[in-house]
Amino acid sequence: MNFVFVSLQPINTDRDSTSTCLAKELSKTHNVLYVNPPIDRKTLLSKSKDRYTQAHIDSIKSKKKKLTPLGDNLWMLQPSRIIESINWIPFTFIFKKLNWINNVRFAKDIKEAIKELKIETFVLINDKDIFRSFYLKELLRPEKYIYLDRDYTIAMDYWKRHGTKLEPVLMQKSNAVVCNSNDFARRARQYNPNSFYIGNGFDNRQYDHNISVAEPGDLKNIPHPRIGYVGALLSLRLDLSLLIEMAKSKPNWSFVMVGSEDESFQKSELHSLTNVYFLGQKSTKEVPAYLEYFDVCINPQTLNDITKGNFPLKIVEYLAMAKPVVATATNTMKEIFSQHSYLADGCTSFIYQTEKALRENSDELRMKRINFVRQFSWENIAKGLMKYI
Repeated sequence: MNFVFVSLQPINTDRDSTSTCLAKELSKTHNVLYVNPPIDRKTLLSKSKDRYTQAHIDSIKSKKKKLTPLGDNLWMLQPSRIIESINWIPFTFIFKKLNWINNVRFAKDIKEAIKELKIETFVLINDKDIFRSFYLKELLRPEKYIYLDRDYTIAMDYWKRHGTKLEPVLMQKSNAVVCNSNDFARRARQYNPNSFYIGNGFDNRQYDHNISVAEPGDLKNIPHPRIGYVGALLSLRLDLSLLIEMAKSKPNWSFVMVGSEDESFQKSELHSLTNVYFLGQKSTKEVPAYLEYFDVCINPQTLNDITKGNFPLKIVEYLAMAKPVVATATNTMKEIFSQHSYLADGCTSFIYQTEKALRENSDELRMKRINFVRQFSWENIAKGLMKYI
C-alpha cells in the first residue's frame, strides 16, 4: 500500500511524534510519503525560528529538491509554496474561504510529489492538521482519508476559534478516526461511528532497560532519592502548585526536571528551592539515560480539558525502563495504567504514593512493568491501524 502523512510536526527533527513513528514503522512494508508542514507567511518573516524551520526556508529559497529519501520506502517532502497566516480572522466562514486557498497551494506540492513517486492510489493520514489539511480529501482524492486524533488541541488558544467548528466536520468526512486514548475515541464517535482506539507507541529499542548507559554528567551530583520528570514543563499541562508543595514538603528528596520550561515555570518558586534541579531539554536519544538513574518517575498533570483524556507517552517510556511511576489519576491512567502505576490526586496523595513506590520497588514489579508495555510497540500500534483501515 501507499501512505501519505500530513502532520503538525516535521519528520526531520531530533524529536519523534505519533505520526513520524507510524510513518517509519509502516515504511518497513509499505511506501510512505511524509509531508512536512508548509511554511506560512508569518513564520517566513519571523526572526525567531528553530534550525529545522530555517533549513526548510533555506531549501525553498535555494530551490533545492523538495523530495528526500529517508529510507528504502520512506520519503520526506518539504513543501515549497508559502501559505498565508490567516488564523487571526475572527469569522470562521471567511477563514474557510481563505483556508481553501492555502489547502490548494499545499495540495499542489503534494500532487507533484505523488506524481514524481508514481503513486496512483494511497491512504492519506492526517495527524491533527485541522486547518492546512481540511480540504485535502477533496483536493487529493485519496483511497481512504484517516484522521489521527492524539491530542485535545482545540482547547488551546490557537485552535479554539476555528478548530472547535472545523474539527467535528473533519471527523465526519473522514473514512475513519483513529485515536490514542479511549476518551478521544468516545468523543470522535459523536461525529463518526468509524472511530477506533489504537493506543500509543514507543521505541522499544531505545527504551531498553537491559542496555546500561553512563550516568549523565549533570545528574551525577544530585542526591538520591531522585524524583524525576521528563517532558515539556508547561503550566497548561502540569500542576505547578503541586510540584512546589511536594518539593517543600520533602526537602530530602531531589526533584529533577528534564525539559524546556514555559514562562510560568521559569518564574516559579521552584527555582528558589535547593532540592529542585532543572536540567533543560534533552534530545530523545538522551532521555533513557536520565530515566535509568531516577528512583521514581512522576507525571503530575493538572486536570483540564487538554489533559484529562490524553495518553501520556512518557508513562510507557517510564515503565519500559522498569521505573515506578506516580501520576495524576486521569481517565487514561485509570483505564490503562492503574495496575502498573501509583495514581494520586493532590500533594498528600502524591507523597504517600511516591513513598510507597520507593518502598515497593522490587525485581518482580520491575519485570511486570517491562512485560506490560511490550504491547505498546510501534509494530503493534501500526498493526492496529492497518486492521481498522
